[in-house]
Amino acid sequence: MRPDERADWEGKRAMGVGARADSATEATLPTRSVGTLPAGTLPVGTGQDGTGPTLVWSEPAVRPKRARWLGRLRRGLLAALVTGAVVVPVSAATAHPEIPAPAPAHIGTVTATTLDSTYEANRANAAEASRMAADHGDRSRATAVRSMADPSRHFLSFDARGSGRAVEVFGDLAKADHVAVLVPGSDTSLDTYERFRAGALALHERLGTRAAVVAWLGYETPGTISSEVLTTGRAEEAAPELLRFIGELEAVNARARVSLLCHSYGTVVGARVANGLDISDLVFFGSPGTGADSATALRTKARVWAGRGADDWIADVPHAKADLFGTTVGFGTDPVSPAFGAMVFAAGDGGHSDYLKPGSVSLDNLARIVLGETSEVTRA
Repeated sequence: MRPDERADWEGKRAMGVGARADSATEATLPTRSVGTLPAGTLPVGTGQDGTGPTLVWSEPAVRPKRARWLGRLRRGLLAALVTGAVVVPVSAATAHPEIPAPAPAHIGTVTATTLDSTYEANRANAAEASRMAADHGDRSRATAVRSMADPSRHFLSFDARGSGRAVEVFGDLAKADHVAVLVPGSDTSLDTYERFRAGALALHERLGTRAAVVAWLGYETPGTISSEVLTTGRAEEAAPELLRFIGELEAVNARARVSLLCHSYGTVVGARVANGLDISDLVFFGSPGTGADSATALRTKARVWAGRGADDWIADVPHAKADLFGTTVGFGTDPVSPAFGAMVFAAGDGGHSDYLKPGSVSLDNLARIVLGETSEVTRA
């Protein structure tokens, strides 16, 4: 194979487009059987450390414009990296430092009359967590948590141990006519919480005073590059906590119309609680799949919505499931596909982290769904 031919072959192989190895290359890529895989998914061989197969998938076509092709290449390689993490875990990416922190504040049943004392107790806990982190020498965690002790912050629960958990309220939860509960995706922790909070703030501002928003970081999210990100383990751990929390909302405000808005891996969590919740709307955006084959399979009375931005790299992750060494990898049917059967809303041209960006098409439509203005939602 001439150098120019090999360069072309390597480029195609990186994208999974019509790649065909010559005998010399095949000799360096030992393969192994991984059972029946979804159409378009090819077991290329072992990783460099020989731990397992790396999965790639074929693109149906290359866009004619060079700029678009390069963008597709970038997103495709990122998607391949995420998929490869299933069998070649990068444990360092998900390891959490052992930062000392107090146990969560002891709070009984939260009601409309105990909201203020609940908020105060959790702010005090955040202040103590910040002091302990500072004494430990972790300035980054100390700074992140210190801001959570500000008198303007309203936490229904707070736990600074490990990667951290927090449930924050924006608006008057006891008097709201509409409540939106946001469930985050991968790589959301106390250390990265501000980006999650920014989206919740933007949604609340768009909704207005008639509504409250709850940013529910009530579980340990998987790392984007980790063995957990394409399996259901973390979602199964989160589901009982989310079910319990939604049920407890009734003690605070029994008349509010509740919507569950789930982003990225958070859609896997949302799908696992769909059948047990009394909510009006269940919304998936930026989803890798939910683990359910269809909206009907969720067995929920709620309206099921789905949306994806035009520049969201999650579109390049295979929406399929496969059994690898006894573990189910992937989450199946694409929620924005006709086969899934959700109501698909327009999400604009944004990327994976842009759904709650102020002024965006997706934010406007999410707000309309929460407010029950479904006839005003623009469809994709």
